[in-house]
Amino acid sequence: MKLGSLKSPHSRDGELCVISKDLKTAVKATHISANLREAVENWKDKEASLQKIYADLNAGLVADSFPVKEGDFHSALPRTWLFADGSAFIYHIKLVRMARKAALPETLETVPLMYQGECGQFLAPTEDIPQRDFSHGTDFEGEVGVITDFVPMGVTPEEALKCIRLFVLINDVSLRGLIPEELAQGFGFFQSKPASALSPFAVTADELGNGWKDGRIHFPLQVNYNGQFFGKANAGAMHFHFGQLIAHAAKTRNLAAGTVIGSGTVSNESHENGSSCLAEKRMIEQIETGSIKTPFMKSGDTIEIQMLDDNGQNIFGRIYQKVKAV
Repeated sequence: MKLGSLKSPHSRDGELCVISKDLKTAVKATHISANLREAVENWKDKEASLQKIYADLNAGLVADSFPVKEGDFHSALPRTWLFADGSAFIYHIKLVRMARKAALPETLETVPLMYQGECGQFLAPTEDIPQRDFSHGTDFEGEVGVITDFVPMGVTPEEALKCIRLFVLINDVSLRGLIPEELAQGFGFFQSKPASALSPFAVTADELGNGWKDGRIHFPLQVNYNGQFFGKANAGAMHFHFGQLIAHAAKTRNLAAGTVIGSGTVSNESHENGSSCLAEKRMIEQIETGSIKTPFMKSGDTIEIQMLDDNGQNIFGRIYQKVKAV
């Protein structure tokens, strides 16, 4: 099943829609639940009805369906209670720590890294990335993520996997120029992590088929920068799987239904697969050539993030954003 949030002048949460498997048509499902966040909060009562609409939509049996226009949709979940972003790809951690001359954590392979990001407002997947000062070093980070049901404190990684309801893509916008000084203060990310964007559509596990196994999504993340290939790193290379990330987030608290857990930047050790963020690309250039050639984003630069299944079908729609000076 594929779900989205149609933009609405009446609600910042948008209107819940069911999206066809081929992403061509949609139908409002506000009679089931006003918005996606409320649907997730009442998943046991709403899932079957939404699945029925999805089956009818794909069979061409829905009279009031309409064509999908990507600019009409918010991020799948326009706002929620918690966005906890992990860093589950070890190679990415090694590269970005090298870039800022920081030591690797002693628990690199045993305890996930995680920070709490902005969740009261996700940028729409086609919305400009605002930047007021380009010395801040604007960067994109292509990620995969999950939306959970209620998760009890102290959950095990195995039980945590059962709490996943939906999957999304994420562009975790980062301001690299602010990160070193902010972390040096010893209190973590804040100004260096502005609003991010989610894919327009969230999908259930069955839409991933055999690509969902071992708590990981085993498809390449397709990243194009300024219309050119930038990366195709396989998301299945996560060191920590999503159950481990969720359990880490829930170690000392319950997680509300609608919590978004990010994988961190998708990264592979093979440089042939490219990168999912500029910071990695810059560090690889430093290693291979002795100098950095790629600048951070400037006004007018574009980033496109999407994921295709084994049949070449787009799973989540696409994130396509342009940097805009404000």
